[in-house]
Amino acid sequence: MSQMLTAYFNDADGDKTSTLQTEIEKLPGIEKLKYKPVVTCGEVDDDAATYFNETRLVPSFSFVDPFGYKGLSLRIVKGVIKDWGCDCVFFFNYNRINAGINNPGVKKHMDALFGEERADALRARLPGLTPELREAAILEELANEIRSLGGQYVLPFTFRNSEGTRTSHKLIFVSKHFKGYEIMKDIMAAESSTLDEGVPSLAYSPADASMPLLFSLTQPMSMLKQMLLEDFAGQTLSLTEIYERHSVSKPYVKKNYREALRALEDSGNVLACSTKDRRRKGTYPDHVKIKFKDGD
Repeated sequence: MSQMLTAYFNDADGDKTSTLQTEIEKLPGIEKLKYKPVVTCGEVDDDAATYFNETRLVPSFSFVDPFGYKGLSLRIVKGVIKDWGCDCVFFFNYNRINAGINNPGVKKHMDALFGEERADALRARLPGLTPELREAAILEELANEIRSLGGQYVLPFTFRNSEGTRTSHKLIFVSKHFKGYEIMKDIMAAESSTLDEGVPSLAYSPADASMPLLFSLTQPMSMLKQMLLEDFAGQTLSLTEIYERHSVSKPYVKKNYREALRALEDSGNVLACSTKDRRRKGTYPDHVKIKFKDGD
């Protein structure tokens, strides 16, 4: 890895880039890198978006952290994920975006983020919605716009305020391949502040630990088992096939699907058969096919 890794950092604040350069040089073993990390200072603007869209990138993981509205357009996201092996995470300042959607003074920034058509639809739709539905609508339109640009897999991780009452910001992961989505979901699951029946919240809230009752009422595993019976009625698939087809845009990780299938097998709702040798009960390697009963 030390012979292949290249790191490029940019910030609009010269003091921050200077400090970053100093800290990088202090890292133990930094001299082992074949390619010295590059630190630059400059605005991320339309020129940057054009560069990323017109330049072929090597496999890259990009983190886009704009300041406020400026610097974040989906043209940049499209540019940094367009090539093979390229994924990105971007910082989504939900508080500022939520306040800015209906603000005429930042219309061009909102149009750059959501696309003009989706931004106009949000402006018409959001008034009167509850805070929860408003957040869901904003995230849904953002994800739809990203998918239209080629980012098939979109995964948000939510940060809430210290009281746990509202969202402050999100980190949004974008990939074109399920494997990247799966790896990042496992990482986000491990960082979630709560688990409900083993299902991660994909969120961090300092208040979660003091309010556990709020996160024990939705019974997400019961919901998952019911969804599997309905969505795969009459079908025969492996655990991996089920997970890849069903888990996108849902909080469940692969372990949750394995546990749900065990419960469904124990209750006689599914039949698991090995295409090779005998299997150990409760395990679902790829040679084990799970057969769902026909729907009623």
